[in-house]
Amino acid sequence: MTPKIPASTAPVRGPATPAAKIVILANGTFPTHPVPLVRLHDADMIICCDGAAEKLVANGLEPGIIIGDLDSVSPELKERYGNILVQDTDQDTNDLTKAVNWCIAVGIREVTILGATGIREDHTLGNISLLADYSARIDAVMLTDTGSFRVYDHSVTIDSHPGQQVSLFSIDPSLKVTSSGLKYPLDDLTLHSWWRGTLNEAIANTFSLNFNSGKVIVFLGYCQGVNLK
Repeated sequence: MTPKIPASTAPVRGPATPAAKIVILANGTFPTHPVPLVRLHDADMIICCDGAAEKLVANGLEPGIIIGDLDSVSPELKERYGNILVQDTDQDTNDLTKAVNWCIAVGIREVTILGATGIREDHTLGNISLLADYSARIDAVMLTDTGSFRVYDHSVTIDSHPGQQVSLFSIDPSLKVTSSGLKYPLDDLTLHSWWRGTLNEAIANTFSLNFNSGKVIVFLGYCQGVNLK
């Protein structure tokens, strides 16, 4: 059995400093769109969730940490990367959460999450909703092959582009939001269901969301000229 290495003492291949560009690669669909691929190739360190390491290596890149219960990692990769394996068999958290928790434990403040959607819809929904849990402890953006997901816990003005697709989600069914700069204005709209704030569109270079409490998950479709930092 591969030994479990505590997060605080796990060896690191690549810098894990607060200012480093850290990518977490989940074991969903491997990125194909230029935006997530550029982020992946520009990363200072890539943290792989279990079997995602197989996909990363197959695409010619090197993991910095491989974390999870490690049941999807081949014996060959376990031997090759034995010094960067972090085994965590906790069944109350998924591998993405284990990776995020490892980042927090070593002082990383910002991460980009890739490969967290596709293959299984239940995993996709779970991973997107988990962004709301992470937001109080780390600044995380999730990039897919169609757009980005980010959580906001206060009223905000977001850089955009006319025609950019915008959808809003909330884990709190009582959250109410008012918008400006969207094609279909929201006026104290209660996001009581996940579909409620979807399929909107920006009409300017910014749009604003106003809400008093709770957290809003914002999806922005990729559009040329949009800043996705």
